[in-house]
Amino acid sequence: MLVAAFLVVAVSLTGGIHWYLWRRLVRDTTRRGGPWRRLGTVAFVGLGVLVPVTVLSRGLPLREQRWLAWPGYLWLALMFYLLVLLLVLEVPRFAARRVVADGSRRLLIARSAAIGAGLVAAGTVGAGVRTALAPPRLRRAPITLARLPRRLDGFRIALVADIHLGPILGRGHTERIVSIINGLGVDLLAVVGDLVDGTVAELGAAAEPLRGLRARHGAFFVTGNHEYFSGFRPWIDELRTLGLTVLRNERVEVSGIDVAGVNDVTGGFYGDGPDYGRALDGRDASRPVVLLAHQPVQVHEAARRGVDLQLSGHTHGGQMYPFSYVVRMQQPVLAGYARFGGTQLFVTRGAGFWGPPVRVGAPPDITLVELRAP
Repeated sequence: MLVAAFLVVAVSLTGGIHWYLWRRLVRDTTRRGGPWRRLGTVAFVGLGVLVPVTVLSRGLPLREQRWLAWPGYLWLALMFYLLVLLLVLEVPRFAARRVVADGSRRLLIARSAAIGAGLVAAGTVGAGVRTALAPPRLRRAPITLARLPRRLDGFRIALVADIHLGPILGRGHTERIVSIINGLGVDLLAVVGDLVDGTVAELGAAAEPLRGLRARHGAFFVTGNHEYFSGFRPWIDELRTLGLTVLRNERVEVSGIDVAGVNDVTGGFYGDGPDYGRALDGRDASRPVVLLAHQPVQVHEAARRGVDLQLSGHTHGGQMYPFSYVVRMQQPVLAGYARFGGTQLFVTRGAGFWGPPVRVGAPPDITLVELRAP
């Protein structure tokens, strides 16, 4: 019932957006009964069907998904920016229509608005594609931990999340990330979820280069929400064969630091939710604890349990501005550093993307966390 209700709402919303765009980009800019209006109407009907078909194609084999992913998700991004721009233009458009009575001049105003919105939207999406497909940027985050021993001053953690292997990003993306991380010579690697959008059978070869990751004290992984959508148990087994230590509501001591990991909150719907007590209770209070948790919102429980530092991803930094404002309603931090009482939090923008291969105002990154003693 919930899935059916969601589909009804999603299809209705998509249909409504396409109807609005058709009015502004086709009906208002063409003459009734003309060939351009008929052509534009057919095009918008096709685009309106393309969006839900692309989203629902997840159930198809990965090869078939690829045929739909590029056109479908690019149109989704373009649709989003056209919607935003045309809504912003509603105020001057309304004012112009109050002043201008001549039909030809109104047609010229409508066409000018449509062309302007189209050019800006296309330019924004084009730049966003270039950013999304570029190598992740390296960010540096020096963080002081009150309980960090002086001998561990400068301990370096590579933080990466949201790689999102799937119908668009494949093995080459993994190889590029592995190369960047190995070039850092870090003490520890933290992969905090959303590695994949597909099954082991579909994406095992794309993930295989992870076997080459190098970190002095090992590579650690915690589940993100997309692992649960992709078959989390086979992926946990697969990642272990690739040499990653999967922390499932547990912790290990690494050179005087407790490294803990909890499952993503989405796991609760799969009987595999986070268990903070199991991961954090009974630890040596003299040692600092670094918690790996996919979603920043998990910091509230981390703060209640005296965690020194939480490392997270999930947000993509908003991925496409101004969608970032929606993400801010769900998560306490969009990207970067924040403090919650005695607990510090750092959120990476992620190394990949989900859905549209577009990033606007939120370039992909890998973060080098440098721990400092007080």
